[in-house]
Amino acid sequence: MSDPRTDLVEAGRALTAAGLSPGSSGNLSVRVGNRLYLTPTGTRLDDLTEDGLAVLDADAPVAAPLAAAHLSGPRPSKEFPLHLALYHRDPEATAVVHLHSAHAAAYSCLPAWSERSAVPPLTPYFVMRVGQTPLVPYAAPGDVPQAERLGELDFPFRAALLQNHGPVTSGPDMAAAVDAAVELEETSRLLLLLGGRDPRLLTAAEAGHLAERYGSHWDAHPGAVTLPAPA
Repeated sequence: MSDPRTDLVEAGRALTAAGLSPGSSGNLSVRVGNRLYLTPTGTRLDDLTEDGLAVLDADAPVAAPLAAAHLSGPRPSKEFPLHLALYHRDPEATAVVHLHSAHAAAYSCLPAWSERSAVPPLTPYFVMRVGQTPLVPYAAPGDVPQAERLGELDFPFRAALLQNHGPVTSGPDMAAAVDAAVELEETSRLLLLLGGRDPRLLTAAEAGHLAERYGSHWDAHPGAVTLPAPA
């Protein structure tokens, strides 16, 4: 069985090589028991090492100050509350990928397709590998209230678009979280290529069948309705 930290390091290199993590953007994490291994702040994803990851308390509250959550290693990404929120809401998640990949970031600047998914069911692989993907109202990177809102959404999902920011995905392992991030980027690219056209989407029955068969989440309702902005 591979070391989850090694999986994280290899994922960082692969995502950078694929052009999905420009510069020092993006952050990755894995959860091992009650420890969270997270990429350090300001570090390129292709420069990571297993021993150079920040170590946090995976059970720390989302709103915990850094000094309380940080156990050892370098200073973690400012997005650590986002990672904690995704782990807290899904006990099966052991990996989180947050990118600034161009097409998904661009799509995060557009109105949501529905209250539960910013992205419509354009392809079977989007439903199978990603599932419903809510649009989370804009906040500055590292914002704790935004992470708390994400964690408190009362419907299941494993991916989200942070408005005017980019995608975040989670999964039962790093490979699944990376596959979801790549598929979300590709689906966003296809939608942007379609422009203002009205493409055929999967029907509710088609999407529901795929979600049930592949264990993803899909119960979004059509209509361009964004989640309410924070007060």
